[in-house]
Amino acid sequence: MSQVFSKSPKHCAQKGLTIDKSYKKLFLVFSAFSTIFLAFVFIIWLILHPAKLQFSLREADIYQLNLSSPHLLNSFIQLTLLLRNPNKKDGLYYDELQAYAAYKGQQITGDTSLPPFYQGHGESNLLTTSLQGTGLPVAPSFGYEVGRDQTIGRMVLTLKINGKLRWKVGTWVSGRYRFNVNCVSVMAFGPNAPTVPLCSNQASVPPLCEKMLTNMCLEVIQSIFISFMFLK
Repeated sequence: MSQVFSKSPKHCAQKGLTIDKSYKKLFLVFSAFSTIFLAFVFIIWLILHPAKLQFSLREADIYQLNLSSPHLLNSFIQLTLLLRNPNKKDGLYYDELQAYAAYKGQQITGDTSLPPFYQGHGESNLLTTSLQGTGLPVAPSFGYEVGRDQTIGRMVLTLKINGKLRWKVGTWVSGRYRFNVNCVSVMAFGPNAPTVPLCSNQASVPPLCEKMLTNMCLEVIQSIFISFMFLK
């Protein structure tokens, strides 16, 4: 009978998954860089501490809202908006501003452009504009909805503002960011309504502004990082 002898491999415990030292160094460098970058982002965020922009509707007056035919509307609305920049270190360039009014999900005025302007940190600006529509197509139920609101004694009007702005921090100016704002006004509407309509002074600022603030901070960090790399 023949016997077969097999030698057991030496150092079996040491045979397994091994990681190259170069990969370990790369991982450590990447981890250190990520930690430094996140700490830098946090410090920049604390320094800038951007806050939401504040839009409020101070007054909205309807001077005309009638149908020239069952499906065509003529309108004239005057409104006053208050724009406030609560940030203490950031200025704003409003490059584009467009406003229009909507009722029950239907646009009842044309788009009106407002002049561009610069808003310093902590400043508030009043904007007055007129919204007008001539022969605007509306749904067949528009007249019925207006008549029902007149019976109830109030009308809910939505004023929408779209635009583009740039942030200014020191001498640095960001790229353009789009924003959208919805202002809701509840007006007395009926035979016994007062001469001056009731107005809402609350404006809902969409989450897009938060995203815009985050992008602004990241753009500041990116600009500083690129400048640092060129200096090196």
